Amino acid sequence: MFNPKTLSKLEFDKVVNKLRGCCASALGVEKALGLNPSTVLDEVAENQAKTSEAREVLRREPSPPLEGIFDIRPHLWKAQKGGVIEPEGLIQIASTLGASRRLKRLLQDGEAPARGKNPKKAETARERVKAGPHLTFLAEGLFPFPQLEQQISNCIDETGEIKDSASPELKKLRRQINQMQLSIKEKLEQIIRQTEYQKYLQDPIVTIRRDRYVVPVKREYQQHFSGIVHDQSSSGATVFMEPMAVVRINNELRRLEAEEEREIERILRQLTSMVSVQVDQIYHTVEALAELDFCFAKGRLSLLMNGGEPGISPRGELNLIQARHPLIPGRVVPVSVSLGRDFDILVITGPNTGGKTVSLKTVGLLCLMGQAGLHLPAETGTTIPIFNRICVDLGDEQSIEQSLSTFSSHMTNIIDILGHADSDSLVLLDELGAGTDPTEGAALGMAIVEHLLERGVKAIATTHYSELKVFAYNNPRVENASVEFDSETLRPTYRLRIGLPGRSNAFEIATRLGLGREIVERARTFLSREELQVADLLQNLKESHLKSEEERRQAERMSRSAKTLEEDLRKRQQEWKEKESRMLQQAQEEALEIVRRARSEADGIIKQLRQKSKTEMDSREIARETTEARERLGQLQEDYYTGWRGAKPVPQTRADYKPGEAVLIPRLSQKGHVLTEPTPSGEVQVQVGVLRLTLTTSDLAPDPSEEKVTGYSPPEIGRLMSDKTREISREVHLRGMLVDEALQELEKYLDDAYLAGLSPVYVVHGKGTGTLRTAVRKYLAENPHVQGFRPADTYEGGMGVTVVEMRP
Repeated sequence: MFNPKTLSKLEFDKVVNKLRGCCASALGVEKALGLNPSTVLDEVAENQAKTSEAREVLRREPSPPLEGIFDIRPHLWKAQKGGVIEPEGLIQIASTLGASRRLKRLLQDGEAPARGKNPKKAETARERVKAGPHLTFLAEGLFPFPQLEQQISNCIDETGEIKDSASPELKKLRRQINQMQLSIKEKLEQIIRQTEYQKYLQDPIVTIRRDRYVVPVKREYQQHFSGIVHDQSSSGATVFMEPMAVVRINNELRRLEAEEEREIERILRQLTSMVSVQVDQIYHTVEALAELDFCFAKGRLSLLMNGGEPGISPRGELNLIQARHPLIPGRVVPVSVSLGRDFDILVITGPNTGGKTVSLKTVGLLCLMGQAGLHLPAETGTTIPIFNRICVDLGDEQSIEQSLSTFSSHMTNIIDILGHADSDSLVLLDELGAGTDPTEGAALGMAIVEHLLERGVKAIATTHYSELKVFAYNNPRVENASVEFDSETLRPTYRLRIGLPGRSNAFEIATRLGLGREIVERARTFLSREELQVADLLQNLKESHLKSEEERRQAERMSRSAKTLEEDLRKRQQEWKEKESRMLQQAQEEALEIVRRARSEADGIIKQLRQKSKTEMDSREIARETTEARERLGQLQEDYYTGWRGAKPVPQTRADYKPGEAVLIPRLSQKGHVLTEPTPSGEVQVQVGVLRLTLTTSDLAPDPSEEKVTGYSPPEIGRLMSDKTREISREVHLRGMLVDEALQELEKYLDDAYLAGLSPVYVVHGKGTGTLRTAVRKYLAENPHVQGFRPADTYEGGMGVTVVEMRP
């Protein structure tokens, strides 16, 4: 159990009040009021896990079925003692059991309560809710009571009235009572309408006094009206009398009402008996509901604070990352604090109103919250140790009654702290050594810090003494820290800087508060030269620290940017490889389709020649044309299989390729010319159409169908092309190429053909789907070297060839 005084100083009770506001029932509020930090690691870890699971459920289902939960323990106690539970108590029991049933369904079956009229949306909600193991285990303690819940609902309505349908006897009695009441009213209505009675009545109405139907009679006529007096008005001028004619009927009504009350009593006893039989399980369910409501309250508080689950350090290391004080409204400047790894004690210096005390309270309060199972308003990676004790000396507790000055009150607290603090303690000291002579106060502060260090205590102390800054600098297990102060705006920034001692900035603050400048300047002259040098050194350290921090942040940004760029390039490279593979596969499929069609066309040509032979040709001409057709089509098929399927044997690769040499690239099914000598690692540059590729010699094979281009040098591509134009064929083969690649090849060929003076020329584009043929003819219509073009005749290649006439 932590010291209540410590909890109060760190404002833990205010956090508990915020937690109470997040509870859905009095059961959860009771749990919240009993919240206390734990010193058992496993218990803290379990409580943190419950909070995380509840937060996750709330994130998916913001309104879990917690409404309708009541503290029904007094009613259960009454049932145990043999009493009868009132209708209101039974309604609360049924409501609580109903909430338990819905909550169990949510946590164990993932079924959220349907809201609205759209069943699809309700089904989606049920699918997306899944509780963790701790909440699921708690839900196992929610026992079902469907019969009891249904029986109470059948007997009592929402207002607490017993329903007529609660029993057949009650229904019969109430029907008789209604009939009797109507009979009495009719009899009284007849009486007040009779002329002889109207002068006796104060008003011609029927009313009720003492559960009896009566009429208002004037006092002076009381002796003339036959009946029983039950009441009188406050003035005494009117008496309420029950006419003798209805006394018997009223007596019968009273008897029926008494029987109705006895039947209601019997029904309530029966329902109470059903409760008492299952009272132990209901008690267990109530306890589980209280724990679950408390867990969801912690989860809701975590969402409100934008908190997260801290890690639990078994090695006693504290590391708060961008931690925010949970009780400060609005935008809060976060602080990052660490203890226990590189150093055990942190000495914070800096100006007043700069945030030193808030930083101290933030650390202490967040440690308490974490050990209480609450999430912390800090960033991911935050870890806390388990402290057995948190000792605090905050504020000024001077007391006239106890004759305590500021210094005495601080020393009293510190003496008590030193008597109890150990290696499992966290000590927070505000304004260490203040309230006495600065020299002696600083000496005491250093001695206290040294004593805490020897005992292995984790501590944070705030001070204005320069001696403590030097002490922290010289001790490896003590670290300086400071709260920032903007010397330009003369205002604190509230940012905490670890590793950098701070200045008190008393002169700057005094100037901002309105102290005369001449007084401030005069005060500066009283400082010694060493003190001025120390102040300047601290300022230079601050500026250097800020500069290095900015450079570090910039380096981190550049590193992240480089990683992002690298990942993007890797992804694009993968996409290009996949695209290349798809293109090659598509081209191969198209080539095979062309081969298949070529075979079919060959059969057609042979058939035509045979038919033609019967009418137009002699046998020798038929044989000659048939042989030529077979050879031409056989060569066409062999070319396709060599280029795409590797049916023709590919010459063995070698490593001594020369510039200008024609080569095959088997894996790309392309031809090219070598541009450079192979490097020591075996890489060469190859010109493939308009592309310039860097490949290894193992990727290449000599092209037996081409000769080496003599006199070749890489910069003289134009001369190489002019050599080719002198030997240009009348045919250009575009089959198997993509549209863009084919048009580029066609453009180069037409330029060469024009320069060579060839006409006509044959563009072999194949039949295929017609896409390439359409693109080729559209290009030919716009080319300035083309005079005209036409589809080839059957003997010229048919639909797979276009004959082009070149301009002279």
